Amino acid sequence: MAYVALGANLGDAVAALRQAVQAMRCLPLTQVHRMSSLYQTAPLDTDSGAETAAPGQDYVNAVVALRTGLSAPALFDQLQQLELQAGRERPYRNAPRTLDLDLLLYGRASLDSARLTVPHPRMLQRAFVLVPLAEIAPDRVSAEQLGAVQHQAIARLGALLG
Repeated sequence: MAYVALGANLGDAVAALRQAVQAMRCLPLTQVHRMSSLYQTAPLDTDSGAETAAPGQDYVNAVVALRTGLSAPALFDQLQQLELQAGRERPYRNAPRTLDLDLLLYGRASLDSARLTVPHPRMLQRAFVLVPLAEIAPDRVSAEQLGAVQHQAIARLGALLG
């Protein structure tokens, strides 16, 4: 099982996440297995470990579980193509985005290359990843991990697809 975090804070973020899930259903050798609820979160700068508010509109986030026959690098490439198709630009690190798709976990694999690191290196610092991941895969998130991000504001919005 592969787990992908979805996020957006430009344009119609909810529609962008819904369209991304529909696009993931069309990926080769891939099925959407489970979807978390939608969550709203403030943008955070957690790259340095400093949890300070970053500029920009609130994000809408979710996590999906995929069954896939694609390798982790091939899935990563497909996800990046979906971001580009959604108008994703990368003018600077942590820029607001039309769509962000992060490969969080790929089974129990551990990968570390110049292009891809799995598990995602910052996932344990982010409530917007851990809370929706715990919703659909409670065995992949511990109470301690959730406790470490409990101070980050996150609000459940409702179902990803209605």
